[in-house]
Amino acid sequence: MEYSDKVMDHFMNPRNVGEIADASATGMVGNAKCGDIMKVYLKIENDIIVDAKFKTFGCGSAIATSSMATEMIKGKTLDEALLLTNKAVAEALDGLPPVKMHCSLLAEQAVKAALKEYFESTGRMTDEYKKLFDMLDDDAHDHGEDHH
Repeated sequence: MEYSDKVMDHFMNPRNVGEIADASATGMVGNAKCGDIMKVYLKIENDIIVDAKFKTFGCGSAIATSSMATEMIKGKTLDEALLLTNKAVAEALDGLPPVKMHCSLLAEQAVKAALKEYFESTGRMTDEYKKLFDMLDDDAHDHGEDHH
């Protein structure tokens, strides 16, 4: 499988690894059966994501997409972060092998799971926001085959 230089860079030198002790919100997604589990921690101040960290248990692509996703949302407003897509994450990494695209979907879901928790815990969940979180019900690993 061919990985881009950016994927390799984010795998070998992942950004934002760790936990945020006083995180404003956390989101965990994944599937122990498949082996990829991602947890994202967000520190939010005045509707800006001032810090984002992750812990990922999974393959190189899962680590690289977590790293890139946290890089892409740091310094962004909540509304900007909500626009993050797995396609954008994959493109920022100069592409992923098709069999690894579910990793970028997991990264998107982890970020959105944390944002969902934040909106719920602060009493700011609206019907409009709820629609944006519908994708969390999609199974990123529903690709009908075991890829590990």
